[in-house]
Amino acid sequence: MGKESNKKDIRTWIDFLAPAGILLVLFIFCTLANYPLMIPVVLVLIGLHLYFVRKASLRMYLNLGLLLTLVVFTAHMLKTYTTLPYYYIPVAGISMLTVLLFKDLWLSFVMAFSSSLLVSLILKGDFGMMVTFFVGSLVAAYSIEDARTRGKVMVAGIFVSVANLVCLTLIFPDYKFFFNRDFTMAHLYPLAANGLICSFFVIGTLKVFEYMFDAVSNFTLLELSDFNQPLLKRMVMEAPGTYHHSLVVSNLAETAANAIGADALLTRVGAYYHDIGKMTKPEYFTENQMMGANKHDNIEPSMSRLVLLNHVKEGIDLAKKYKLNQVIIDFIPQHHGTSLMHFFYQRAVESAEQGGAIDENDYRYPGPKPQTRETAITLMADSVEGATRALDDPTPQNVEETVKKVINNKFIDGQLDECPLTLKEIEKISQTFIRILSAMYHTRVKYPEKKNGSPSRKLSKENTPQSSQDPSDRKNNHSS
Repeated sequence: MGKESNKKDIRTWIDFLAPAGILLVLFIFCTLANYPLMIPVVLVLIGLHLYFVRKASLRMYLNLGLLLTLVVFTAHMLKTYTTLPYYYIPVAGISMLTVLLFKDLWLSFVMAFSSSLLVSLILKGDFGMMVTFFVGSLVAAYSIEDARTRGKVMVAGIFVSVANLVCLTLIFPDYKFFFNRDFTMAHLYPLAANGLICSFFVIGTLKVFEYMFDAVSNFTLLELSDFNQPLLKRMVMEAPGTYHHSLVVSNLAETAANAIGADALLTRVGAYYHDIGKMTKPEYFTENQMMGANKHDNIEPSMSRLVLLNHVKEGIDLAKKYKLNQVIIDFIPQHHGTSLMHFFYQRAVESAEQGGAIDENDYRYPGPKPQTRETAITLMADSVEGATRALDDPTPQNVEETVKKVINNKFIDGQLDECPLTLKEIEKISQTFIRILSAMYHTRVKYPEKKNGSPSRKLSKENTPQSSQDPSDRKNNHSS
């Protein structure tokens, strides 16, 4: 207890001294460079705002502070050591990076305002300069949201240039300015080029900031979703059943995430990797078992429990070995939460000697429970996929009953207590699962067999064309 208390005290001091040291250095820099001391004050206010409104961690504050420091340093270098016009500074690139790295438009608004204000203070610019940078940054953030291709980043840069020129026209409505060479060289050309400069800056530095901030952008998620990734290629060869299961879960989870406005791409990629730990002992999991042989029939429930627990640990170890981002690693333990291994728990209870007690907690996964909407969706998708696949008669009614029962059990068991899903969102997720699974397991029309080399013209009642069926039958016999 004493050591833990000391570590906590040390972390508290670090949390206090790190930002205090940065602000002190910035204060000294502004004093020596004759810049307004309002600059460090602005950073303090930003930190307080992030803490009280979003309960932001020290790490996030330092990451955002680094981005702001970078644009301040760029403005300082351009002003001190070059004669280039100030409007070449890629201020909008800061809000673009914020959206791509943190996927938070509110945060990008704060960064757009802060970076525009700080650069204007450094350059001793007027209100028109700050507004131009601010509007360009907002346009950049909104146009690059959910970008998955570099082309969209370039398009966002073009929008920034257009927004800059619109602001310039509104600030200087007299068209005569635009025929003045000095004006066009100092304002028009730099603002027109600024958006493209921001795009190239973001494309060139995004991977660096992902590594520094331990963040994951959509570009990295798309790379991880490539089935040529080493882990996914191994899964295809070593655990093909698990690979197929992961594909189905990812489709279910991604569609459900889209339905409630969660991060669909992250959900899909997390679902690809959620069961990679099964590759170590694939034959112990139903989807990989051939010819009906079940390894668990020949071992004790306690050993089966260890195998299931181990696949989570092995999955985390594999993910770290292949250097997956922590955001993806979180799907591995959280897609089970603290769920009960019900089948093996019941076997243990049945096989226990008379009077022997079996602790239910021994047959629960270690957790944690899902902390985000994306991991919670994956937990539910994983559970309903396995349950519906085990149905003997997967009619739409049976699928609906099974999905609702599984999700209700997860809710009652408290597996969704720590994620920000609402009851309305859970209902939307449930309906999405029912729709997709009913389509996947729908019955098909049986075509008549050939007799004497020609197809029989006589159709049984169940093979009657759907147009002549009763409406209730059409729903159950929907053909692909």
